[in-house]
Amino acid sequence: MYLFIYMIVYFLLVFVIRSVLVWKKTGINPFTFNKTDDAHSFNGKVFSIISFIELIVVGIYAFKNHWYDYLLPFWYLENAMAQKIGWGLLILSLLFVWIAQTQMANSWRIGIDEKNKTTLVTSGFFSISRNPIFLGIMIANIGLFLVIPNAFTLLITTLSSISMNTQIRLEEEFLKNEFGKEYIEYAKRVRRWI
Repeated sequence: MYLFIYMIVYFLLVFVIRSVLVWKKTGINPFTFNKTDDAHSFNGKVFSIISFIELIVVGIYAFKNHWYDYLLPFWYLENAMAQKIGWGLLILSLLFVWIAQTQMANSWRIGIDEKNKTTLVTSGFFSISRNPIFLGIMIANIGLFLVIPNAFTLLITTLSSISMNTQIRLEEEFLKNEFGKEYIEYAKRVRRWI
């Protein structure tokens, strides 16, 4: 039950509340995925499907425990220490992502915003990782796998990693075009992940 509550809080804080805050402050909708057939929009759909699967898996764990065996649990990885580490990573992720989003301020977007000019954020967490928000989400995925190790949480972690790496590369191309030398110099100083 606690895991399901955590997932709802995470989704609300990271995606809904943060989006509303940016939208109210700037008048710009930070959700930039559209209904076109390009790689960016396709990747947005993939990420939505992954999030939906994640919610179903956590819901089964929380409310339909007798169905949990259908998720193909890795029983040999289930232990109290792994769960404690997993919960630590989940909490760390939420704090890390929230702080990174705060540091992006009005530049924060879900996806690539080709219509509205933003500033390139290179300070705070962005001075040690070019993608701290994605890094935080990856930490959450690993934490989830440690709390409930099964084939589906492993699949979520794997697909999410592929989707985020794809999105990062799409965003890097955009940022090179948008900020030119400033972004290229930043990319030389700061690694993609950490």
